[in-house]
Amino acid sequence: MVSPIPIDKKINLDSTQYIVSRTNPKGVIEYGNSYFVEISGYTESELIGQPHSMIRHPDMPSVIFKLMWNRLKEHKSIFAVVKNLAKDGRYYWVVTEFESKLDPITKEIHSHRAFRKAASDDVIKKISKLYDKLLEIEKSNGIEDSQKYLIGYLEDHKITYDEFIDDIIGNKGLFAFFFKAMKKMFK
Repeated sequence: MVSPIPIDKKINLDSTQYIVSRTNPKGVIEYGNSYFVEISGYTESELIGQPHSMIRHPDMPSVIFKLMWNRLKEHKSIFAVVKNLAKDGRYYWVVTEFESKLDPITKEIHSHRAFRKAASDDVIKKISKLYDKLLEIEKSNGIEDSQKYLIGYLEDHKITYDEFIDDIIGNKGLFAFFFKAMKKMFK
């Protein structure tokens, strides 16, 4: 009998590859590129029509997704460092830019896109301590207290969420160029 792969097994992503997905406004997967399908471990038919949260790792604080959804509803893009869960129980870390796509006539959101690139070990190390604390707070006191902690953390560091993430991920130079190029390829 083959034993399942433990949940703490990290997938090392190819830093030259990108992961792209598109969901409807409610977060149901409509498209995933071939690397997304490969890394997730699901077949394309298993992914399409399912909530994107199916790849959410339990180590991810809910407050990060609350922040993401609030930003997307305002038609604003957002970067986040995300730990995802593959079908076989392994995980992978990505730097993700989420954005909403608007209907050109109604200006209503018709889809969301996510562009992902492998997160470096340095990025993972920097974000993990904060995520661990946010998750601990969520488990004992709920998402509202986790959000208050995050706001206080950013205020103490005299930085906005966007500035904090940009600093951690190094969102400049070739890194920033990569995400701009992905957006152009998947208009």
